[in-house]
Amino acid sequence: MPKLKVLMLNHEFPPVGGGASPLTFELCAELVKQGHLVDVVTMHYKKTARFEIVQGINIYRTAALRKRPDICHPHELATYLPGAFFKTLSLAGKNKYDIIHCHFVVPGAPLAWLISRLTGIPFIVTCHGSDVPGHNPDRFIVLHKIIKPLWNFFSKRAALIIAPSEFLRQKILQANKSLRVEVVPNGVDITRFVRENKTKSVLLCSRMLKFKGIQYFIEAVRDLEVDWKFNIVGDGPYLPELKIMAENSRTPIRFWGWLDKNSKEYIELFSKSSVFVFPSQAENFPTVLLEALSAGMAIITSDAGGCPEVVGDAGLYVQPADAAGIRSSLLTLINDEKLRFNLQMQSLERAKKYAWNLIAERYTEVYRSIIG
Repeated sequence: MPKLKVLMLNHEFPPVGGGASPLTFELCAELVKQGHLVDVVTMHYKKTARFEIVQGINIYRTAALRKRPDICHPHELATYLPGAFFKTLSLAGKNKYDIIHCHFVVPGAPLAWLISRLTGIPFIVTCHGSDVPGHNPDRFIVLHKIIKPLWNFFSKRAALIIAPSEFLRQKILQANKSLRVEVVPNGVDITRFVRENKTKSVLLCSRMLKFKGIQYFIEAVRDLEVDWKFNIVGDGPYLPELKIMAENSRTPIRFWGWLDKNSKEYIELFSKSSVFVFPSQAENFPTVLLEALSAGMAIITSDAGGCPEVVGDAGLYVQPADAAGIRSSLLTLINDEKLRFNLQMQSLERAKKYAWNLIAERYTEVYRSIIG
């Protein structure tokens, strides 16, 4: 079949951004491996290159304002659009793309729609949760109310909306039942972690936000005395308060802060940790759970949102905000080596269904269905 020319739009792209940033990169890299042309237009940040080619991906970074690598505030999002518009229009005129693939309705869909109107190239949008009204109401309820009319306008004009989970698909349809929405899961690099020499260690990795539930893990373990190590990776506004909570923990809790996903420390923590805990109260299809699967960890996660869709039978489930449930599940895995090992093996097996070559092929099918 003929190879495709894909224009990928995401304001977040490595080395900056949250979960959608590495997901976009991995999808692009796999599409290039499969022979397609992929150009990315993203937000410039500090000393990142304005243009570079990484693993065959042409990456264009346009002028924007952003203070931190891990969080982008609404007023910073808006600065992506002016510079990205002119670069995107120029590229679209030169390369005659088959499709525009935009990540996030805000801020990317307005850009994708305008370029589509001017060039006739169809566009699709992958939603990632924060851009869907009703998702994470403790963080975005006011913002979602403000942007709802614009959200409806641009979502209706996409040829297709992609949701990584059935949970998010239903959230999108609750916001606007007239939209055409399909589920394509996020992918994971199943070769990235060593998955050997597991140690007596428990890992948490997340943005430090209240709804992520890290405080309930700290409450669950701070009076435990076990010969296990507890590691927490991530940064965010809730981090100082979490550190105070953990000060008197009988088993020390180490906070690593923000780590580059390609750093030695990040790779080693995932490769060597035996148990992964993710007690979030509101999630779409979290990348970090996919990484925990591919690293062969036994998982404890909440039964909220899309977490069960990711983990399946490879983990133990607790209700949101349930410190006692986290404690009970953690002690079960610490004390039951056989169960822990069996869940680790199920994690490795389940990760295979999310291998990037399979996910990229699914996206290619979507592209062709829109073009054709």
